[in-house]
Amino acid sequence: MRVETYAADALPGRGAIWIADRVWSALAERGVAHVAVSGGHTPVAMLRALNGLPLPWDRLHIWQVDERVAPDGHPDRNATDLVAALPSRSLHLMPVTADDLEAAAAEYASELAAACGGVLDVVHLGLGDDGHTASWPPGDPVIGVTDRNVAVVGPFHERLRMTLTVSAVNRARLCMVLVAGADKADAVAKMLARDRSVPAGHLPADALVLSDPAALASQ
Repeated sequence: MRVETYAADALPGRGAIWIADRVWSALAERGVAHVAVSGGHTPVAMLRALNGLPLPWDRLHIWQVDERVAPDGHPDRNATDLVAALPSRSLHLMPVTADDLEAAAAEYASELAAACGGVLDVVHLGLGDDGHTASWPPGDPVIGVTDRNVAVVGPFHERLRMTLTVSAVNRARLCMVLVAGADKADAVAKMLARDRSVPAGHLPADALVLSDPAALASQ
């Protein structure tokens, strides 16, 4: 994996620049760009920085990597921050309020396939201190799912989740992990070693990791 190190307060801006660069490349090659993003404090700052860049939002589609099953507008929902940070016309939100979650996950996967053949230009991920990424709980069978691009998992941390699968994430043209904090150091070490005892160890060998020095303390 490629690792770039920045001060924690510089990470959101650097992540935004990486995404914007890949967006422009996709637009030049295919006329449209597809990016999947995760939730969290640092990612929200990154998305606000991205929104401040001169991008053609009518040709940039933002998908969700994962989402908690909770009502619209709930603080547990990643979508609540995404709607506040990015132009709503570009967002494709996971349908986690549907009565039939499995059917809704299949519908989201079909929408993604129709839009970009299931191949995203960028997938942005975070990393938990337990080594989870997306909504792949440690030891959960979802990590081995290969027959679909979107799955329902959990409860994980008390919530059912909808998530892109490992195969969907690893098919992306760029997999980018944004991580900060000394509490993530052990998980980062396992991820970089591609230790498959943790979910993040299943990410592709060419993933890009943007980290602050504290999260690399175990290296």
